[in-house]
Amino acid sequence: MSAGQDTGAGGSAGPGEDADRLAAVLRPVRAGNGFEEALEQILQIVRLGLVPDGERLPAERELAGRLGISRVMLREVLKVLAEQGLVVSRRGRYGGTFVRHQQPPSPGEGSPQELRRGAPGTAGAPGPAGDLDVRDTLRFREVLETGAAELCASRGLEDAEAARLRTALDATRNADLAGYRRSDTLFHLTLVELAGSPTLTAQYAAVRAKVNDLLGRIPLLVRNLEHAQQQHAELVDAVLAGDSERARRVSREHCAGTAALLRGFLT
Repeated sequence: MSAGQDTGAGGSAGPGEDADRLAAVLRPVRAGNGFEEALEQILQIVRLGLVPDGERLPAERELAGRLGISRVMLREVLKVLAEQGLVVSRRGRYGGTFVRHQQPPSPGEGSPQELRRGAPGTAGAPGPAGDLDVRDTLRFREVLETGAAELCASRGLEDAEAARLRTALDATRNADLAGYRRSDTLFHLTLVELAGSPTLTAQYAAVRAKVNDLLGRIPLLVRNLEHAQQQHAELVDAVLAGDSERARRVSREHCAGTAALLRGFLT
């Protein structure tokens, strides 16, 4: 994106694909920081939109098993998320823990000054140290995404993989404004997954969650989203054509546009 803003509700993945993505994010925590690491991983699920707004998280037994923690500790984690308004628990036959995404600012809502200082309705803006963290996050995201795009193009995608990528692209085209950030996230996550490296996917999921936090602090800009869609289409075209150099260039431009927009609002 030259003035690009990655953002994500269009089509959803099938049950098997959803399970694979959860497996890429959820992993056994290390001893000593079980609570903190479990909280971080479930936050990633929420921030990446892997479980859509209003949908239920995996059952406690499954979550605890994947994370390697007790259900008692898991409930402590879910309590914190509920206190932050990110999930809500319901009892009964159709109960469980359900995701509640906070709505991003609408187009034109809030001045850049309000967004920078963390006005009501924003997540709070970074200070001097935060400025460095924003830049570091965006640089790492660029390295991972451009590398994944180049890998996909250079190795070539099988027919089923190419279909997955086209479906993810179509979902971003068909998404309404409120759901665009989620479908955009899933488009980029799909591209990274198709690079064929589980380690790369896990690292990207972590950095993308941070990027989504930053994007949640700024308004959705329709003109910017239109430009982002043009770049998405060009990126898919380059990957499917096996043009690794063009895929890397388009991906880098896309990431650079997002970075410029976030720096303008937040630093």
